[in-house]
Amino acid sequence: MCSREARGFGYVHRLRHDEYPYHGFCSMRCLDAGAEIARRTNGMIDKTAREARAIKDARPLFAEALTALGLMEHFYHRTAEDIDRLIEAAVTGYVDSMQRQAGVKERTGTALDDPIPF
Repeated sequence: MCSREARGFGYVHRLRHDEYPYHGFCSMRCLDAGAEIARRTNGMIDKTAREARAIKDARPLFAEALTALGLMEHFYHRTAEDIDRLIEAAVTGYVDSMQRQAGVKERTGTALDDPIPF
């Protein structure tokens, strides 16, 4: 909330780790504020106007992929909010992984699970 480094205070909306992102906070004060925002916005604490637009812009590509995989009929009657949640989950997982990997030197020609010697 205040842009300071998170220090062990965390929040997951409705404690549903499989559906909502984890948010870290620097203090209980910021955690309380973030949790209140999440309660009002169904789990999203810090979505900017640009992020909301990007999610909306991703819907056609998501629909194209579903169609190509023969899955569109399962999603056809879902709301835009449901589809946006799926897109948000995929993007959040991707970004979180990339950030975790940022401090690890990438080696070419090896499996990601191989230990990296120091």
